[in-house]
Amino acid sequence: MDSFRRDGLTFDVRDAGPRDGEPVVLLHGFPQNSASWDRVVPALHGAGLRTLAPDQRGYCAMARPRGRAHYRLRETVGDVLALLDAAELDSAHVVGHDWGGIVAWAMGAWHPDRVRSLTALSVPHPAAMSRAVLTSDQGLRSGYVGLFQLPVLPERLLLAGNGMVLRRLLSRGGLEEDLVDHYVTRMQEPGALSSALGWYRALPWSGRDPVGTVRVPTLHVWSTGDAFLGRTATEATERFVDAPYRLEVLEGVPHWIPELAPDRVAELVTAHVRTGGAPA
Repeated sequence: MDSFRRDGLTFDVRDAGPRDGEPVVLLHGFPQNSASWDRVVPALHGAGLRTLAPDQRGYCAMARPRGRAHYRLRETVGDVLALLDAAELDSAHVVGHDWGGIVAWAMGAWHPDRVRSLTALSVPHPAAMSRAVLTSDQGLRSGYVGLFQLPVLPERLLLAGNGMVLRRLLSRGGLEEDLVDHYVTRMQEPGALSSALGWYRALPWSGRDPVGTVRVPTLHVWSTGDAFLGRTATEATERFVDAPYRLEVLEGVPHWIPELAPDRVAELVTAHVRTGGAPA
């Protein structure tokens, strides 16, 4: 399966590994795409797991609806459900990083019957995040979120000078030049950055659909080197999971965990699938 469709939109998806292996859905964040998992999937396939890594809404040329309401969390979660349906899967293990992690949290809360296990990289539970913004330095760390909700200005700022600001954002986090070039080049496609920013601009709509308690086996992976996400929300996340839960802290790894700690990610996900989330 190289693509799937939902509501007139066509999504690219990398479906690889043993066809009869435990299925693992890999959800990327901003401003990445499914390539963010390229260094993780070989080890997952070697462990006998099947991986499905879509380019999410806004990151495919044929899946860039206009209007920020199209990027609310209910819609992005609906895309993952459509992926599972297209793959003829009743459920799967769901792994998400950054915005993909928020989708994963919502999947675990809203559709636990479709989620065998949940792994959230970097991003804490949304309710823990909301509280931390008011009670810790998380508000300062998340200051860019308000900027990204403005019209026009973020596109001009991030893409000026051949994407200089966006390149600095990624390079400062430790990503290698080839990956930086890949992500920036994709964001320079017509409408790509505006669509990717639609996830931020849809926050007023997404906030109307709170993510509640998660009731599936959950692994949360956070790094002390993450400049965008602090410890307060990470440590509070357990309160919002009513199921087996584990927090794994990586030392010194920047925000881009799938690219910069792929071996550890693969090791953690494989163990979680085998011991925490395998169906009875």
